[in-house]
Amino acid sequence: MSTEQQNQSLMERIQRPEMSKETQKKIAMVEQEFILAEVEQLRHSTLLFRPLFEKRKELISTPDLVDTFWTRVMLNAPAEIEEHITMEDATILASTLKNLSVERFEVDDKGNGEPRSFRLTFEFRTGDENPYFTNQTLVKDFYWRKQVITTANGHKRHWDGLVSEPVRINWKEGQDPTKGLLDAACDLADAEKKKAADTDRKELPEFEALMRKRDEVEAAGDEAKAEDDEDEDDVPEDAPLSFFSFFGYRGSDVTAEQSKAATKEEEEKYEKLSKGEDVEENDDEDDEDDDLEDDFEFIEIFPGGEELAIAVAEDLWPNAMKYFVTDATIEEGDYYSDVDVSDDEDEDERPRKKTKV
Repeated sequence: MSTEQQNQSLMERIQRPEMSKETQKKIAMVEQEFILAEVEQLRHSTLLFRPLFEKRKELISTPDLVDTFWTRVMLNAPAEIEEHITMEDATILASTLKNLSVERFEVDDKGNGEPRSFRLTFEFRTGDENPYFTNQTLVKDFYWRKQVITTANGHKRHWDGLVSEPVRINWKEGQDPTKGLLDAACDLADAEKKKAADTDRKELPEFEALMRKRDEVEAAGDEAKAEDDEDEDDVPEDAPLSFFSFFGYRGSDVTAEQSKAATKEEEEKYEKLSKGEDVEENDDEDDEDDDLEDDFEFIEIFPGGEELAIAVAEDLWPNAMKYFVTDATIEEGDYYSDVDVSDDEDEDERPRKKTKV
């Protein structure tokens, strides 16, 4: 066998490892144990950090921090969040945001409950201090849900993730950075709640309205991008959606009852595996004719909503002090007080201040 053939064979074994069913079961069990441990760790940390977040809340409520803390944190956000904030969004947030909080609302005081569900609460200035919208608070709940669907061919499809309801923002005239996209998503969600059980959402006029609005916003974004193409280094491949479109994220149609049933089925499966019993192994089989139609592909106005929500809850919120303390809060004299720097020293050799701590 040639070296090229040996390398190809090795790559095939890496990409498609041959394992016995017994080994596959053991891998599945260890993966499940890791998941359960991570969830338990999150429950524990939720209780552990609650008093610290309350202490931080008291600190940033002081006069010298209350007006700037969360605005500064948002505008110094990590890349996973910053990439979703346009210049227009930054202007709105800088002049209106007062407070942000994250709550693992399904975890009780004893540590029981689903810690992967959480609530984001944004508080804003009102009246003349907010020329953009009239909402004082925007509250968006994210529920961690599971779903098991049996296809027409008898195969099972598993899904888990965050689901949420669109949150309407009452924009003042001419101030909506989503260009009506968020309103259209909220209109469809409201119409779905009122429709008959046997009515497909695609038959609703609000569905057609959302499709038209989405096409309009995409076309406007493409046109704006084309106008900026002369400075290609500063233009992203795709025109970014407004951060406020994030409030329209939905995720999927999974009820609490469906999630509870899927969780029970999963627990029963792994209980059998732990006892060495055989379980049905037709899950997630590859069958091109077995795909499920998902019209969320059409109605989801903020596809990166889950990733953004998790970045806020698991990075921005717990690390807010880090994103607040930047070089603008450090006096240059204090930073260099113990460093002897002569006037004729090469500027490139001087110690630099940190941009973020």
